[in-house]
Amino acid sequence: MSLLPIVARILLGGMLTLPSLAAIAQGSTSWETIQPGGATRCATGTPYNFHVREADPKRVMIFFNGGGACWDAGNCDVAARPTYRPFASAEAGNDPRNLDGAFALDNAENPFLEWSQIFVSYCTGDVHLGTQDREYTRADRSRFTIAHQGWANSNAALEHLFERFPQPEQVVVSGGSAGALSSPLFAAIIARHYPQIRVIHFAGGAGGYRLPPPAALWRQWGVFEAFPDWYNAQGETPETLTMPDLYRLAAAATPTVRFHLFDHAYDAVQEDFLRMLGHPAELLPGLDANLAELKADIPALRSYVSEGEFHTLLRYGELYTRETGGVRALDWVKSLINGRTVDDVHCAESEGCR
Repeated sequence: MSLLPIVARILLGGMLTLPSLAAIAQGSTSWETIQPGGATRCATGTPYNFHVREADPKRVMIFFNGGGACWDAGNCDVAARPTYRPFASAEAGNDPRNLDGAFALDNAENPFLEWSQIFVSYCTGDVHLGTQDREYTRADRSRFTIAHQGWANSNAALEHLFERFPQPEQVVVSGGSAGALSSPLFAAIIARHYPQIRVIHFAGGAGGYRLPPPAALWRQWGVFEAFPDWYNAQGETPETLTMPDLYRLAAAATPTVRFHLFDHAYDAVQEDFLRMLGHPAELLPGLDANLAELKADIPALRSYVSEGEFHTLLRYGELYTRETGGVRALDWVKSLINGRTVDDVHCAESEGCR
């Protein structure tokens, strides 16, 4: 399967109509674009921005956007075939005004209508955790530099969260795809900043990465330089840290956080990135193995595995149409963000998950 149509699908997302005031109840209809400046920037040095919608200050949802990753000259070069979002623009899928799902302000079923929301754009190819500028060399020996500075960008959004919403009663920390991978760490950071409140985590489209520790990626992006000392108390190294380990470290540091994972059984985007990383495989067996091991270590963790090849949930109308085993994804999300304990949901085995 070619990666380009899939990446195009990720970047374009869904379009939606202008919001209806009648449908939004007490929620705000206005998104504000924040340009933090300072050390923030996108992959090629263009300005970074994120978006905020202020409604109920006691309930805040922060979403870390997805959009691929890159780690070599071939997939980082914006003049070639990049496999990530290189800009914080609406055209690159980084504006919630153009998305559906949890950002559909004209849908009365949207469980986040009355919540304040922060949409953390993603444009650095480093799953929001990079701290390094890296020089890459093309086949013709020309060179270019990519700013893997996702950590500075994400921290700007976190600082805005803490300043603008100093006393929330509940925060939902969510992420899609690349943003889902790093979301456990961000949930832990937020839980430590607000130790007296309920922090609930929800990640979509990143649970199936079952492969050896991607040490080259961790080092290329400078991920360990981003980790707070309290987060990596177990002393993981780039050679030992797997992607699911990000959950184990977060749960050990902040045991009160409730973690939730959503995946499609044969998510085509995750399968494509497994192939690019040198570990081609059908997603479901590795996804199930990851979940089983995580649940053994984090008993309160819950998961929803749906059939098909679609990628993520919260950015799309799939939030409203997806149903598995008689359980609507929408109802599952509503329950967990309201602090209720949800059951695991899994598509029928074998052909039923196709």
